[in-house]
Amino acid sequence: MTVRFGLLGAGRIGKVHAKAVSGDANAKLVAVADAFPQAAEAIASAYGCEVRTIEAIEAAKDIDAVVICTPTDTHADLIERFARAGKAIFCEKPIDLDVARVKACIKVVDETKGKLMVGFNRRFDPHFMAVRKAIDDGRIGDVEMVTITSRDPGAPPVDYIKRSGGIFRDMTIHDFDMARFLLGEEPVAVSATAAVLVDKAIGEAGDYDSVSVILQTKSGKQAIISNSRRATYGYDQRIEVHGSKGMVAAENQRPVSIEVANGDGYTRPPLHDFFMTRYTEAYANEIASFIAAIEKGAAISPSGADGLAALALADAAVQSVKEGKLIKIG
Repeated sequence: MTVRFGLLGAGRIGKVHAKAVSGDANAKLVAVADAFPQAAEAIASAYGCEVRTIEAIEAAKDIDAVVICTPTDTHADLIERFARAGKAIFCEKPIDLDVARVKACIKVVDETKGKLMVGFNRRFDPHFMAVRKAIDDGRIGDVEMVTITSRDPGAPPVDYIKRSGGIFRDMTIHDFDMARFLLGEEPVAVSATAAVLVDKAIGEAGDYDSVSVILQTKSGKQAIISNSRRATYGYDQRIEVHGSKGMVAAENQRPVSIEVANGDGYTRPPLHDFFMTRYTEAYANEIASFIAAIEKGAAISPSGADGLAALALADAAVQSVKEGKLIKIG
């Protein structure tokens, strides 16, 4: 079976997914839609698909699934439209910035028996998947503590910051999902601190650029998250899981993994400097997982419920910073 795709949004992340869909032997990119015709035409030219309107993709009989890469404030409405149209849906995170709106959207998906996958791509990174497998295989015993370090090479433009929903909903949300993925239990309490250390314009826009979070589950397991909008040495992405019998960790990745030793000491090449190169395999793997679930009629993961859970943790972190206290989650 070949799953036929429509792509909604031809921007930076749209290009990533166009490549992933077109590179999968079980998929075909049929059409692309974007508010900017030149952006859509560029993808159509690169991958041999058509430029269509969203309405045309919605009504199309030659499209089975859509990938939503449009601005965040359009996600929930588009998910509902395409669920009612009977298309399988892959949507970039988040579904929405408001928990109530996400719940309403998921309700529509459930009522229409729709298929929805949320784009938490890091679950599909080969290195992070290997960490999860080591846990599942019992190699470190029972999980006790998770440490996640996620630091961007540089901050995005302030205009983006203003519409992003803030660092917890835009950046840390990936780490909230990864914490849930690795802990194996739902966090019930969140404690967060935040500061503006990188760019005062980010603070003036009402956000933070440097945050730390501690999550705790009912049994006492903990996840510690460190985020910064600045890492002068590259895109810093590391995880460590400590268990009752040992520890498993995934180190930073480099475009070239070599080490040179000479009179100046030991040196290694720099890290990846962007998420699109660091997580190339993850993006391909998540689309492959989405396609496989459609073909087999299997449950899709990460689901809308996973998106909701991560957003709820982000909201709790915001509340923790504002109130200066531990926030318990129902």
